[in-house]
Amino acid sequence: MSHFPDSPSFTGFNTPSRIEADIADLAHEGAIPEALSGAFYRVQPDPQFPPRLGDDIAFNGDGMITRFHIHDGQCDFRQRWARTDKWNREHEAGKALFGAYRNPLTDDPSVKGEYRSTANTNAWIYAGKLWAMKEDSPALLMDPVTMETTGFETFGGTMRGQTFTAHPKIDPLTGNMVAIGYAASGLCTDDVAYYEVNPQGELIREVWFKVPYYCMMHDFAITEDYLVIHIVPSIGSWERLEKGLPHFGFDTTKPVHLGVLPRREGVSGDEIRWFTRDNCFASHVLNAWQEGSKIHFLTCEAKNNMFPFFPDIHGEPFNGMEAMSYPTDWTVDMASNEDAFEAVTKLSETACEFPRIDDRFTGQQTRYGWFLEMDMKRPVELRGGSAGGLLMNCLFLKDFATGEEQHWWCGPVSSLQEPCFVPRSAEGEEGDGWIVQVCNRLEEHTSDLLIFDALDIAKGPVATVHIPIRLRFGLHGNWVDAQDIGLAA
Repeated sequence: MSHFPDSPSFTGFNTPSRIEADIADLAHEGAIPEALSGAFYRVQPDPQFPPRLGDDIAFNGDGMITRFHIHDGQCDFRQRWARTDKWNREHEAGKALFGAYRNPLTDDPSVKGEYRSTANTNAWIYAGKLWAMKEDSPALLMDPVTMETTGFETFGGTMRGQTFTAHPKIDPLTGNMVAIGYAASGLCTDDVAYYEVNPQGELIREVWFKVPYYCMMHDFAITEDYLVIHIVPSIGSWERLEKGLPHFGFDTTKPVHLGVLPRREGVSGDEIRWFTRDNCFASHVLNAWQEGSKIHFLTCEAKNNMFPFFPDIHGEPFNGMEAMSYPTDWTVDMASNEDAFEAVTKLSETACEFPRIDDRFTGQQTRYGWFLEMDMKRPVELRGGSAGGLLMNCLFLKDFATGEEQHWWCGPVSSLQEPCFVPRSAEGEEGDGWIVQVCNRLEEHTSDLLIFDALDIAKGPVATVHIPIRLRFGLHGNWVDAQDIGLAA
């Protein structure tokens, strides 16, 4: 019998779900837009078995992929495990064989050297395939229609790097998928690989470079000409793993760096240029673009660490107020002879994270950003359902051209998961479309899918789709039009 720990990562709303399901025509309120025809994929960490070491962080759960197929004013539901090597080996054994988050020293000897990926961080569609991603290994490929697992993608063995990001970007000008892989030559190494994959799914570029220090490189950005990568001191080492400490810990004494590498054929990793600033925390990236010789890199910046499960390496307690992050523009000038940032500009007083744009304009100057807001002034009766423990209780829209802000509050007994923008048409204006996102109903232990008019979120969802099973907190997800994957409209 499975006995999960009586800890916050495994109880209440975060109780493991472990459900594969097919449900046609979910009940809903409001009107699902008839023009919506495609699928929203998202992923949640959902442990197949109780943790090998007795307890674990939520980020180490097995990947469970959800698909909301929206067509003809209705929504169909399908959910399947991402059947990684880890999932398969543990399924055969009937118990957990892999240990602590990114610590192979805690694994059963029988799985030494195998991919440890849980494929639990992003559900991404590219080249007609569903990519289930975890940044410590290659991406796992699945069939987007049947949702059956194919296997890990190493591009016919041509990919030299050992890892592949969970936050790839699609260059709207070339159609290429741009990615990085940190710890590319092995766990805790300072090697990073930059990849480009063409629309046929072929690896066409792999360039390696060194970073100032090993750390979590969860996200990055691209512009028309550059790869832009931020180095923030959520650091790790083999020494930490040998001591049984969490893989990552935050170091408030290290500077933050921004690396800029040209994206062109024949580029060398030695061509990367590093800019340096004072210590801060930043994880997810909204977007980046060029303005003459200047590069604008927009991220959510906090004064201190946002991840309590990756604690301060000097023993300082987690500081919730300093963990609040705000949209910030990091500007560097490629024409400058200095390595300092030109400017760091706070763009809003609204605390928020999980930033999203209209992805059709990736790498170009964008007007709109959608975020999960942390509004501590709202009444709260129940907490839960977020990836890091912080209360994410509002959907937030920022118009960077006018400064206008819109907010929609989900109520005192709910919380929200990452928004995703869906364009009304491929040729439409920026922001013309919808937002889809999962809402955690913490009192009932159920979940809803919310659909908003993207530029009028303040009026609330135009449709609320009721999901008859509880979805655990999810990380990232993406939309795809039906015709792009052969899904019936």
